Amino acid sequence: MGGIFVMCKPKGLTSNAALNRLRRAAGTKKIGHAGTLDPLAEGVLVVGIGREATKQLAKEVAKEKEYIASVTLGMTSATDDEEGEKMARTAYVIPAEKEIQGVLQKFVGNILQTPPLYSAVKVKGKEAYKRVRKGEEIKLEPRQVIIKSITLESYEWPLLVLKVITGPGVYIRSLARDVGQALGTGAYLSGLVRTRVGQWTIKDALSLAEAEAKCVE
Repeated sequence: MGGIFVMCKPKGLTSNAALNRLRRAAGTKKIGHAGTLDPLAEGVLVVGIGREATKQLAKEVAKEKEYIASVTLGMTSATDDEEGEKMARTAYVIPAEKEIQGVLQKFVGNILQTPPLYSAVKVKGKEAYKRVRKGEEIKLEPRQVIIKSITLESYEWPLLVLKVITGPGVYIRSLARDVGQALGTGAYLSGLVRTRVGQWTIKDALSLAEAEAKCVE
């Protein structure tokens, strides 16, 4: 099996672990993916197998992405997602839906966003999360990203469900954190599904098992 195809990465598996399973099935080292998903996230992972396909993955990384994000208000997380140690916030007012809608629109457009400390962003040649886990204190600089739209799909305290369409390089964990900060409630990303990368949609995605089977055909 060669070329580019789309797979649905399951929750609980790193993107590289999923890729390694396909690498073993295909029997080739020439394999890559277009855009990492965190272990607790699931959904569209664009995969390229073969020399020519992997060369094209940079174009796929740059494409528009769509997510369904579950955001829990009222507490924060050390990792900005479900994995980290939680800290409950106090002395806040539960926000009305109208207030949430107004805050969300402040994050649409060209914005400055600071990546999570527990991320693969390089700091002096080493991933930030590795430095933090060793007890180092680091500071990541904000960078410009594009969020094209945010739609409030549902809200029942403390859970927001958002549909987010972005350009490349956006951390949905950071968005959840920053929305919580703007609301004064704190927040963390409690669930994430990437539903589209460019023209590749989750409806067209193979399961990991199906992708492995395709690789050995």
